[in-house]
Amino acid sequence: MPRIRPRAGLAAALALLCLSSAALAEGPATVDGARITAADTEPGNWLSHGRTYGEQRFSPLKAIDRDTVKDLGLAWSYETGGNRGHHATPIVVDGTMYVTAPWSIVTALDAKTGKELWTYDPEVPREYGKFACCDVVNRGVAVWEGKVIFGALDGRLIALDAATGKPAWSVDTKEGPWPYTITGAPRVIKGKVIIGNGGAEYGVRGYFTAYDAATGKQSWRFYTVPGDPSQPFESPELEAAAKTWTGEWWKMGGGGSAWDSMAFDPALNTLYVGTGNGSPWARHIRSPGGGDNLYLSSILAVDPDTGRLKWHYQTTPGDTWDYTATQHMILAELTIDGKPRKVIMQAPKNGFFYVLDRETGALISAKTYIPITWATGFDMATGRPIENPDALWDKEPKVVMPSPFGGHNWQPMSFSPETGLVYIPIQEIAGLYAPDGKFAYHRKQWNTGGDNALITDVDPSLVAGALIAWDPVAQKEVWRAKLWGPWNGGVLSTAGGLVFQGTSDGKFVAYDAKTGERLWSAPAYTGIQAAPVTYTVDGEQYVTVEVGYGGAFALAFGRAARATEFPVIGRVLTFKIGGKAKLPVPDLTAAVPPPPPNTAPAEVVARGSALFANYCLACHGAGAVSGGVLPDLRHSGPAVHQSWKEIVLGGMLNDNGMVSFADVLTEADADAIHAYVIHRANEGDVPGTPKAQ
Repeated sequence: MPRIRPRAGLAAALALLCLSSAALAEGPATVDGARITAADTEPGNWLSHGRTYGEQRFSPLKAIDRDTVKDLGLAWSYETGGNRGHHATPIVVDGTMYVTAPWSIVTALDAKTGKELWTYDPEVPREYGKFACCDVVNRGVAVWEGKVIFGALDGRLIALDAATGKPAWSVDTKEGPWPYTITGAPRVIKGKVIIGNGGAEYGVRGYFTAYDAATGKQSWRFYTVPGDPSQPFESPELEAAAKTWTGEWWKMGGGGSAWDSMAFDPALNTLYVGTGNGSPWARHIRSPGGGDNLYLSSILAVDPDTGRLKWHYQTTPGDTWDYTATQHMILAELTIDGKPRKVIMQAPKNGFFYVLDRETGALISAKTYIPITWATGFDMATGRPIENPDALWDKEPKVVMPSPFGGHNWQPMSFSPETGLVYIPIQEIAGLYAPDGKFAYHRKQWNTGGDNALITDVDPSLVAGALIAWDPVAQKEVWRAKLWGPWNGGVLSTAGGLVFQGTSDGKFVAYDAKTGERLWSAPAYTGIQAAPVTYTVDGEQYVTVEVGYGGAFALAFGRAARATEFPVIGRVLTFKIGGKAKLPVPDLTAAVPPPPPNTAPAEVVARGSALFANYCLACHGAGAVSGGVLPDLRHSGPAVHQSWKEIVLGGMLNDNGMVSFADVLTEADADAIHAYVIHRANEGDVPGTPKAQ
C-alpha cells in the first residue's frame, strides 16, 4: 500500500490546527480558478505551475531586488531522500509548500521553516523506471479545493487530501498494454484536471485527458495522432490529420505524447497544449511516404469544456529529429507594429522562437535563437521552416544541430512584463543521427529508428549552454550569460529586477534582468534543473528551488554531462535576506575499486560497445561514463562484476530500477557488454571530466 508519513508529535499537530490565518481556517490548498486567475492580487503565493494560468513565471514581489539580493542567505533546506533528477516547481499556498521528488513522492512542508508536514509515496514499482525515457522525475503538483493532485510515473493520476496527505481518489490514465508514463505537472481548469503522458520512444499513441477534480471521473480525451484508419476516428480533426500520414504508423503508436507544457487563457476559454515527437523518431520508418504527420510537434488550442480543437500550429512539420513542442509556453500581451496583440510564445527544441496570435493561431514571427542546420531559413508565406534536405538521415548518418536534447528543453523560461524580455535556458548540442538498418518495433524497448552504435563518447568541448534574454518583438538576443555547459535550470523573473536560475554545475544564481550582470550566487553541491519560485510568509520574501541533477542529458551524455563530481543529493533550498543556514559539503574521498583485468578479445569488446550504445547508453552514459546521476559502471566493485549476468538478465537489482534485459539480450550479449565496461574501466578516467569546485 502507498505510504503516508505524517509529522511526528502531538504538539506539532496542535500547532498546525491552531493557525489563525483566515485562509487556513477554511482548510489548506483552498484554491480555485478564480483565485488563480486573480493571482496578482496575492503575489505572496505561488498557486499554479507557472504561478498564473499564463505561465509567465514572473513574480510581482520586489523586497529582494538588485540592491538587497547580495544579502540573500540560506533560510532552510530539506532533503527529499532522492538521488535522481529533481524537476518540480513547488506550489506554495498560505504558508504551505507542496513538492514532488523522484518516483513521484509528494511532500508538504512548512514554507517558513521547511518542517515536513506529511509525505505520500505512491510506491511506483521500481521496474517501471525502465519506461521513463528521461529519468524517474516529476515536475510537480496542482492544488484545487483542498486537494493536492499529481501524476505518478506509472500512469496513475492521484488526488490527496491537502491536510493529511491521504488519498482522495486515484485513476489509471493508461490505455491498453502500452508503457505510458507521467512526469509532467497537471493543471486544473474549470474543475477539470488536465494531464498528458510520455512514452513515445516506447511506441505509444499520445493523448491528454480531462478528469473531474472532485471525483477523478474522465470528462474527455484528446488523441494527438490518428489511430487505425480502418476504425472510426475519434474526431473530425483526427480524420483530417490521417491524410498527413502514410504507411501503417498506428502499429507503432505514432507518438505525439503531451508530456509537459500547458497554458490557459480564461478570457478566451482556451487551453494550449504542446505535443511531442513521433514514434519512431525516424519519419522514413513511421510514415515512409512523408507527410506532416499531424499533430506531432504542435501547439494545440483546445476548448477545455469539450476537448475539441480550435486551432493548431505545427512547429516542425514531419519531425524526424525528436524536435518536440512540449517546451514551456507563455501567454502575454505584446505591442507589435504599434498594435496590442494577445500572443503565445514558445522556444521548442527545433531552435526557432515562435510568436503566435493566441486567438487565431496565426504566426506573427519566427526566428532562430541558436545556430541550426536542420533548416536553412523560414518561409513566412507558408508559416513553415525551410527544411534542409542534407539533414535527413534516412540513408546515412548525419550530424545535425540541434540534437534531440534541443536548443531549449523542458526547463521553463520566464517572461518579465517589466523588461519585455523572455529569459531562456538555451543549449548548443549537435546530434549524430544514424539509420538503423535492422530496426524492428519492440513495445518494451526504445523505438527511435536510430542506431546509437556510433556514439562511444562525447567531447565536453562540443556542447555549450547559456541563459539568454530574448526580445520577442524584435526577435533578437539582448544579453547572454555563458554557463559551464548545457542542461541548466528553469528560470524565474521578478519585479525586483532579478532573474534567478540554477546551473548544471551546482550553483543558484541571480542576474540583473536588464543587463545580465551576475549579482549573487550560492552553492547547491549538485546540478539544478528545476525552476525557482518566490513567495512570502509573514511579510518576508523567500526564494526556493529544488536541486538534484538528472534527466535525459545527465543520464546519457557521459563526461560531457558531468558538470561536477559531487553526488546527487536531492534537496529543497530556500533563501531569504539574512538567512544563516549552511549546507554540508559532500565527502569526495571514496576510493574507486580496481577493475578486473581486460582479457576479452577486441572483437568482443567492439560488439559490447555497440550493444551498450543501443541498450545501456540512455541511462549509464556515452562511453560508459556516468553523467553523475547513476553509479559509474566503470567503478563497479567486485560484487557487481561477479553478479553481472544476474543483474543484466536476471533482474537482481529490479527494486533499484535496473530491470532484466533477458527479453532482448542473450548471455553472450551480456558478456560482451561486460567486456566493454571492463575495457573502459581499464582505460581510466578520460580527459575532460570536471572536478568539484
